[in-house]
Amino acid sequence: MTPASPPQPAPWKVTLVLCIGLISVSTAAIFIRLAFQASGQTGVGFSLVLSASRLSIAALVFLPAWRNVGKSINQGNRGDRPWLFSAAAGVFLAIHFACWITSLSYTSIAASTALVATNPAWTALFSWLWWGERPTRTMSFGIAIALMGSLLVSFAGGTSTTAASQPLLGNGLALAGSWAATLYLLLGREAQRRGLEISSHVVLTYTTAAALLLPLPLLFGSGYGGYSATVYLCMLLIGIFPQTIGHTSYNRAV
Repeated sequence: MTPASPPQPAPWKVTLVLCIGLISVSTAAIFIRLAFQASGQTGVGFSLVLSASRLSIAALVFLPAWRNVGKSINQGNRGDRPWLFSAAAGVFLAIHFACWITSLSYTSIAASTALVATNPAWTALFSWLWWGERPTRTMSFGIAIALMGSLLVSFAGGTSTTAASQPLLGNGLALAGSWAATLYLLLGREAQRRGLEISSHVVLTYTTAAALLLPLPLLFGSGYGGYSATVYLCMLLIGIFPQTIGHTSYNRAV
């Protein structure tokens, strides 16, 4: 039996959390591009370094939350296994960043951001198909605004050739990243519905994703040492703002 859902917060609180998350997440592409420029590297290997470092930093920030993971799991019905949903969310989060950050090596920030920002539409579609949650009129209106914003960003950056060496590959990776992000958020919502507290959920998710990504750069000839102070500063900023603050706000909102 699934435990009863906690009381719903006031709409203004949800809006505030989403705004904080949106502003924080929007800095990611800028910090990533700065890291590319400061290191003089692009491609899969360095993209995976940035992906793994941002998740490792976020996992370290939430390290104290491990003390409450067992308690949070035991508060619900063990048969619901909410931690499995959090771990699965971590797998898709790792896929999301591996795809999306790598896309920035091959296409423009505008195109990559516009495609990954189609996430609200995919979330609504998957929720409808899996849980029968038909989008409301308000939700449909919000999705339409999000898609229009993505198109405007895409058209605004359409004449830029910066970092658009292989736009088809980059755009495909950004779209795959959007799909993975959708599954990550939906699985995270289900973990919290089944009784897992937000801090326990994110530490399980971020740690799982970091553990999956950490060894991958080595397979592509990249490592974690030998970069300039600017690169490490960008890694820290990516881990704190778009990941720790931004993604945690998104998870809290759902």
